[in-house]
Amino acid sequence: MATKVVMEALSPTMEEGRLVEWKKNTGDAVTVGDVLAEVETDKAVMELVARATGILINQVVAAGSTVPVAGTVAWIGAAGEAVPGAAGAGSPAVPAATAAVTPAVASRAEQAVLPTAESRDPGPDAQDRGPSTSAPAAPSLRMTDSRVKASPLAKRIAADKGLDLNSMAGSGPEGRIIKRDVESASGAPAATPTPRAAVTGAGFTDVPLSQMRKTIAKRLVQSIGPIPTYYLTAEADMERVAEAREALVSKDEKGKFSFNDVVIRATAAALRQHPWVNAWWMDTGVRQWHEVHVGVAVAVEEGLITPIIRHADQKSLREIAAEVRELAGRAREKKLKPEEYTGATFSVSNLGMFGIDEFTAIINPPEAAILAVGRIEPKAIVADGAVVVRRRMRITMSCDHRVIDGATGAAFLKTLVGMLENPLALVW
Repeated sequence: MATKVVMEALSPTMEEGRLVEWKKNTGDAVTVGDVLAEVETDKAVMELVARATGILINQVVAAGSTVPVAGTVAWIGAAGEAVPGAAGAGSPAVPAATAAVTPAVASRAEQAVLPTAESRDPGPDAQDRGPSTSAPAAPSLRMTDSRVKASPLAKRIAADKGLDLNSMAGSGPEGRIIKRDVESASGAPAATPTPRAAVTGAGFTDVPLSQMRKTIAKRLVQSIGPIPTYYLTAEADMERVAEAREALVSKDEKGKFSFNDVVIRATAAALRQHPWVNAWWMDTGVRQWHEVHVGVAVAVEEGLITPIIRHADQKSLREIAAEVRELAGRAREKKLKPEEYTGATFSVSNLGMFGIDEFTAIINPPEAAILAVGRIEPKAIVADGAVVVRRRMRITMSCDHRVIDGATGAAFLKTLVGMLENPLALVW
């Protein structure tokens, strides 16, 4: 009896997926665990694997089609076996719209355990720290069917540049060829391929929505509409933080952590003291988290994603800096695992590196608050009766008034500013 292959929920917020590329063709033999196709979710490009052994007797949708979660994408069965509702084995792929299935979405609050993507190579973070210095792994391994063991992104870049993966050694897990291996072989970073064609008319260009952009739009409507949001702004003296960072030049440590890493470390410490801020709105109640998981907003080509520094209050500044750099690199490649970007208890968004003085960020529900960080700039202030120039930074917290009252939010910002202005306990 034929087995239906469906579009799986490959991330907690996924409602539909775009089938980027078929890795198996009609008539190919498949076994459980074989990669059938690459799927673009709302956050990453992941692999759809076979859940049965047999022959891929029918591809229901063509590459490039968007299919709702639980929608049919293919059939696996015996050679020549008829497919229910299809033209039979070997019939051409048809548009995804033929499968009308109600999406089955995993709730973020439930934190469902879902299939995950593979580990990828780290890259530079938003503060431009430079390339990773991790040691390369063993030479590349080859699969039994003579295909090269390489990540989907590495394969696409190699195809775009006309490079032979068989001639490369991999530095990824178990010798897997990853992005940096292909870029090293080509001598320059590869251009990011356009995932779908834009339509250009007289005086305009229509760019189709990516899965990430669709999800961002839905979640912003969920946030800015029903959430009663208010904003609190404070200014922190960052002179001591700047001096501490500069003092590490002689130890060759400058550049291994950024000002944003300091903000994350201080925020995590402050959240430990203010459980009403480290909380979620759950409709039936408020969930105060006993653990501190800080989401860090990272800009990617198609939008924004927030990889999470878990147990951030228990990590040193050096650990946070390394983790942010590694997660941000994979976020830009859309290679984060679902558990790496779901479940934050509080988020931080920093636009200071773009010269923004201050701004307000939109809360990512069910979180109750988000911190918006502006740039650090010299300002003339009055201290001890004299005018002096100090490096200052403005921070604005967006608060869900259903969870955080004004005095509660103000107390949290006071604690945070105090930690930023006296950073000795945070430095290492």
